[in-house]
Amino acid sequence: MANIKDVAERAGVSVATVSRVLNGRSPVAETRERVLAAVAELGYRPNVVARSLRTARTRTLGLVISDLRNPFFTELADAVEQEARRLGYSLIIGNAGESTRQQDDHIRTLLDRRIDGLLVSSAGTGSPMLREAAEAGTPLVLLDRTVPGVSAPCVRAEGRAALTELAAHLAALGRRRPAVIVAPAGTPVGDERLELFRAALAAHGIALPPERAGASPDLRPEGGRQVMRRLLDLPEPPDAVLATDNLMALGALDEMRARGLRVPSDVALVAFDDVAWFAHLDPPLTAVAQPTRALGEAAVHALLERIEGREAPSVLLPARLVKRRSCGEPAAR
Repeated sequence: MANIKDVAERAGVSVATVSRVLNGRSPVAETRERVLAAVAELGYRPNVVARSLRTARTRTLGLVISDLRNPFFTELADAVEQEARRLGYSLIIGNAGESTRQQDDHIRTLLDRRIDGLLVSSAGTGSPMLREAAEAGTPLVLLDRTVPGVSAPCVRAEGRAALTELAAHLAALGRRRPAVIVAPAGTPVGDERLELFRAALAAHGIALPPERAGASPDLRPEGGRQVMRRLLDLPEPPDAVLATDNLMALGALDEMRARGLRVPSDVALVAFDDVAWFAHLDPPLTAVAQPTRALGEAAVHALLERIEGREAPSVLLPARLVKRRSCGEPAAR
């Protein structure tokens, strides 16, 4: 593999001249052309890590995603990667798998790689290494999930309007016994969605008692199925269920089908987080859609502000209700 000395010898210039050309500071066009020709001929690639030791910049961002198996987070990671690349940055992604220990391992590795800044969609309610990175002044932006005790801007969706519309939608369809499958207890985003939905239902005279709000042990289909099993075993089972995550909604659907129940004639089903193939289910699934790509793009821009030493405010983008036919909506004509 060619190094900078090889390029200098081939171009007939000094190593310092090659360095100036590669950094855009060559004073003579002819010299610049000779150096670039030698670079192309030898296939030389500058050592970005070595350069970062001098410039303190690697033009590399780190992203730790809570669970890449979740379609919402997969799309979010893609949006971040595309925007980072468009702005001239590389992205290294770590998958926490909803494990705080695994999250800490990724954060530690990314910081060792001298990334310029860190984006984190946190597993659980945060992790020791995440808090340490924030306290050390690492340019940091939280994505989708706030973390108690971590002072950093957070880019996420605001579900108030969509959940208010959903409550009105269910009331208009005559659904009077709603239930919610929420994220593991203590998760700020899950708790917020539950309380927003409860308040929105109350405006229509519909109660959401504690026995119809079940916390899943995890954000996976089996967790959603476990909670749905308990809800359907209630003396008065729900006639509508909101799952506050798309994978939990699939688990709830599995339990309904195992019991021979039908959506929406027996129970209406709604997912928070829309995915493209929800439109192809039978019936198509009504969902609260987050502006996933806009979230990823906004998070990158906020992180670049932090890298440049400027303040970056938290960002709230509105979610929207996508009405299909899983609540008993009439078929589109």
